[in-house]
Amino acid sequence: MTSASAVADHQPRAPHALAGAVAGVLAAAVAIGVAQVAAGLTVPEASPVVAVGQAAIDLTPAPVKNFAISAFGTADKTVLLGGILVVLALYAALVGILAVRQLALGMWGLALFAFIGLVAALSRPDSTAEYIVPTLAGAAAGAFALTRLARAAARLGEPRSAARPPAPPPAPETLAPPDLPAPPAPAGSSFTYLPNPDDPDPRRTARRRFLVSSGVAAAVAVAGTVAGRELATRRDVTLARAKLRFPRPAVAAPPLPAGSDLRIPGLSSFITPNGSFYRVDTALLLPQVDPSSWQLRIHGMVEREVTITFAELLRRPLIEDYLTLTCVSNPVGGPYVGNARWLGASLADLIRQARPRAGASQLLCTSVDGFTSGTPLQVVLDGRDALLAVAMNGSALPVEHGFPARMVIPGLYGYVSATKWVTDIEVTTFADASAYWVERGWSQQAPIKTESRIDVPAIGSTLRPGPTQVAGVAWAQHKGVAAVEVRVDRGPWHEARLAAVPDIDTWRQWVWEWQATPGNHLIEARATDKTGYTQTAVQAPPEPNGASGYPSATVTVHGS
Repeated sequence: MTSASAVADHQPRAPHALAGAVAGVLAAAVAIGVAQVAAGLTVPEASPVVAVGQAAIDLTPAPVKNFAISAFGTADKTVLLGGILVVLALYAALVGILAVRQLALGMWGLALFAFIGLVAALSRPDSTAEYIVPTLAGAAAGAFALTRLARAAARLGEPRSAARPPAPPPAPETLAPPDLPAPPAPAGSSFTYLPNPDDPDPRRTARRRFLVSSGVAAAVAVAGTVAGRELATRRDVTLARAKLRFPRPAVAAPPLPAGSDLRIPGLSSFITPNGSFYRVDTALLLPQVDPSSWQLRIHGMVEREVTITFAELLRRPLIEDYLTLTCVSNPVGGPYVGNARWLGASLADLIRQARPRAGASQLLCTSVDGFTSGTPLQVVLDGRDALLAVAMNGSALPVEHGFPARMVIPGLYGYVSATKWVTDIEVTTFADASAYWVERGWSQQAPIKTESRIDVPAIGSTLRPGPTQVAGVAWAQHKGVAAVEVRVDRGPWHEARLAAVPDIDTWRQWVWEWQATPGNHLIEARATDKTGYTQTAVQAPPEPNGASGYPSATVTVHGS
């Protein structure tokens, strides 16, 4: 007679949730790996992870973007991709658990993931039919992997013992057919397996099969990711960038006057090195644009359309100048400002060559990745050094800063003046077209506010009493910095000593000698530009047209 415990031992155990979660995550990894290979063979930007990330950037409200920039700085894109992968892993784990119990449910979950990837890829401004290939290839590979892994995980529910209740004796002169393992359940049904009495330990066999299947899936995922990265780097423009040679500028940058860099430890240098220059843009994957295929089209409200290649651009008279760029997302006293020596062709001359029609007010500039900025036409034509830049600090533009060509216009925040990887300029009006950030609530026209920053001493510093240098930078592009003042503990303002500058389009270093006394102190600064405007104490967030307020630093001075 068979005991109740023996009978229970023959009932299939519930599939392991952990094994199902592992199966789901590995299937998702296979899908991503295969999609990366397909993206490398077609369009790298069509990778589902990148496409979903770009869509997330486009759909994220401005306050959330500001928080990400302030909290994570230039690592915000890495954090976004990491967050997407974490969410994907959690979702994939749930899909795997469902697939082990009911394969059809897991497939529906995978289909939802594929649908989101397709929508994100096709939502890109420059999407083509090729953009669907990586997601479809990844989904097919993921479905195959999920089926195999879910079945292997389901077998882990087989009973530990192969013993079964005794079978009735065979009929006379009839041989009993040998016991055979149950065939796999058809797709869409629950997995239920009967034990094989010829297998002394079906649980061990099931574990071995699951581990082998998991190892194969992991290997495919890693190989696909590595191969996809290698395929994508075939488009890398590092070699093309290194081969570029630029002609001597028709207008060289003015020589730096003596005393333009105060060389105070901790103070931002007058020239910001390329590797330290801030980067704020919407590109998750840096566009790799070969200069041999680059061209710029100027069209819209013009008498004649102009198209120029990179070789033709370098044959134009080139202008070299020191210009400071500022991001509108920069908080008061923030890091998103930098000064560099730029080389480029006159953007005004190119626009005049197209002969804008009466009534035109905006240049709608489009990057190769679909980003747009709206630049006031009048500002470009007013005589300032508005450049279509090709070099930065004596070398070709770094890829992250717009190689092979970008816009650099002094006096305007970057989101309306500094389009990287620019390939299209439509002459239009502000009434007829809205650029990327304007559609998201930022101002149409964004002149840079007169601002300053305290670099030395650093916030939270501990100092000794006595002579102490308080130093920083101030900027008022295309107006020029006339004065900087500093005060301590909201006392009287003291005028700082200004460094020399080559022109009004760069930032300006400043320093004030402070006799530090013991205690906790609040140091503040303010700048005045050459129009007579003094930086306001009114605090405002970056949106919609730039932050304002006094920069400050709290320090502690220990007694002697």
